[in-house]
Amino acid sequence: MNCEFKIRPYTKKELALMYFPDSSPRTAVNHLMAWIRRCKQLWQQLHAIGYQPTCKAFTPREVRTIVEQLGEP
Repeated sequence: MNCEFKIRPYTKKELALMYFPDSSPRTAVNHLMAWIRRCKQLWQQLHAIGYQPTCKAFTPREVRTIVEQLGEP
């Protein structure tokens, strides 16, 4: 969708709204996190690189991992 997508830190809300632009911020985050949790390989990779579920943002490394598994938003 966005041909100018950059790997950088994103808040969960920012990244979620890229994947679900027609949703409210809370709904978008809930949908994105559900996708991430359902993709067991992605969930395991994120935890292996230090992801903390209580963090409000993704690091560039976490964003790269998400995009590798889910594709660009």
